[in-house]
Amino acid sequence: MPLDALCLSGVIHELNTSLAGARVDKIYQPGRDEVVLALRTQSAGNVRLLLSANPAHPRLHLTTLPLENPEKPPMFCMLLRKHLSGARLLELVQPPLERAAVLRFEALNELGDRVERRLVLEAISHKTNLVLLDGDGRILDCIRHTGGDVTTGRILQPGMFYRLPPGVDKENPLTADRERLESLLSAAPEEAQADKWLLDAFGGLSPLICRELVHQAAGATDARLHILGPQGRTRLLDRLEGLKEIVASGRYAPTMISLEGRPKDFTFLPVGQYEGAAQVESWPAFSPLLDAFFEQRERQDRIKQRGQDLIKSVTNAWERVKRKIANQEKELAATKDRDRLRQLGDILTSNFYQMEKGMARLRAVDFYDPEGKEIDIKLDPLLTPQQNAAKYYKDYNRAKKAEEMLTIQLEKGRKELDYLNSVLENISLAEGERDLAEIRQELADTGYLRRPGKARERGKRVVSKPMEFMSTAGLRISVGKNNSQNDLLTCKLAGKGDIWFHTQKIHGSHVILWTGGEAPDLQSLNEAAILAAWFSQARESSKVPVDYTPVRYVKKPGGARPGMVIYTTYETAQVTPDGELAKRLRVK
Repeated sequence: MPLDALCLSGVIHELNTSLAGARVDKIYQPGRDEVVLALRTQSAGNVRLLLSANPAHPRLHLTTLPLENPEKPPMFCMLLRKHLSGARLLELVQPPLERAAVLRFEALNELGDRVERRLVLEAISHKTNLVLLDGDGRILDCIRHTGGDVTTGRILQPGMFYRLPPGVDKENPLTADRERLESLLSAAPEEAQADKWLLDAFGGLSPLICRELVHQAAGATDARLHILGPQGRTRLLDRLEGLKEIVASGRYAPTMISLEGRPKDFTFLPVGQYEGAAQVESWPAFSPLLDAFFEQRERQDRIKQRGQDLIKSVTNAWERVKRKIANQEKELAATKDRDRLRQLGDILTSNFYQMEKGMARLRAVDFYDPEGKEIDIKLDPLLTPQQNAAKYYKDYNRAKKAEEMLTIQLEKGRKELDYLNSVLENISLAEGERDLAEIRQELADTGYLRRPGKARERGKRVVSKPMEFMSTAGLRISVGKNNSQNDLLTCKLAGKGDIWFHTQKIHGSHVILWTGGEAPDLQSLNEAAILAAWFSQARESSKVPVDYTPVRYVKKPGGARPGMVIYTTYETAQVTPDGELAKRLRVK
């Protein structure tokens, strides 16, 4: 969800407190719509400021999340580096009741003169943008270039003077006095739902805040104005005026609302409207709240977008193998009656004296039937009696051979299906373009994708690093994010005395607990098992079986697909996946 104007004012107040006078050290652009400014501050040390113009999640805040940068920085990033590297952040400003933030910098131009530069984040849904301005307000560049808007006449192109988006024609709750508020309420339709009236009459308020103000005034979120009565109306206006005090004093209360453990919404004041139906959690600051709120959502969206071709290719291959297995299973079921073909051949052989060429059917006693019943055996009129019997024996031998071959083919098909399932799981674990490139490279190696056409691209191998964790006792734990990393960890890097973990008969990552030749403590063993369960297809389950054994007992069979191993002499732990533990133990 986008930040509403009042919540954004809280974020800007927080950033101004900690970032005033900060120097721009480095600038990155990890995504098309994202810019990260690495800042050196006097009070907080080195920090990273994220500005996201993602239409689905526009925002700005300090971040501690690992964001992968492209090997070649985009042009907009290069321009920012030219104008803002070494610049001093003077302040962050929010235009009145706008979902926009203006970052003012003092920088040096090519001649060494001090000049002003401004970076404007427009955090308006479907019209998000990040615009760099010179000291005169002229556009140097922006992430999204737009032509003339017939409704506003606003043009966002390099060289044009910048204008803010047109504001909404609503009352500003931060500047309206009590008399004005009472006048607006008196003119409102009596049958109007109170929260809808607030949303329509005042700018800067989100639906969540409107519902909360009504809940505080009337004890319900859906109360209508005529039900409030004089006291309820007074309380509603008091709560509305209370927003002024929050903004003026800077006493924001960052709050996250979650449903069934999943972040649903956030705001800048305590929320009571859910009355136990949702989890309401207070946070010390907006930046960690926004980091936590958008972490999983944005990672999944980013991976889904960048890895769509991989998901499609692997899914198509999976469906193709699944259909092939289904057909082979039908063919295998048909071979189960092959003994009857041999019996019919025996019956024909014992009845040559009754047969002659040209017969289409033979009626004879079935001496394999306990009751000795007669049966009709179909014959080929063009064949001799001996050739008809030989044909049944041949069909029997063919069915016997088919059973052997189909059994082998089905085993290969099921292993292939298993492998493709593991690749789909690996795509969900990918944390950036480098991880996806490594999976793409693996699929090319195994024949599921075409290799790049250029020779230099064919020879260039992508290598990403496994995830690293540190147990509470200080032991290193490594987790593979794809099959290539799993093979590297288990078969090449890990020592024979290190401990290998994997969910039992469930697709997941290889996990290595590095022991350094010493016996590991029980807590480290348990934490490594929990990580193996979390980074698997069973992460939403409980009591997940995780096998673990010294690496010396884990082998990779010859010709096995990436990530596939066999192991013996293992123990099994029953653990419950814990995402919070994974976050706490993660080494940044």
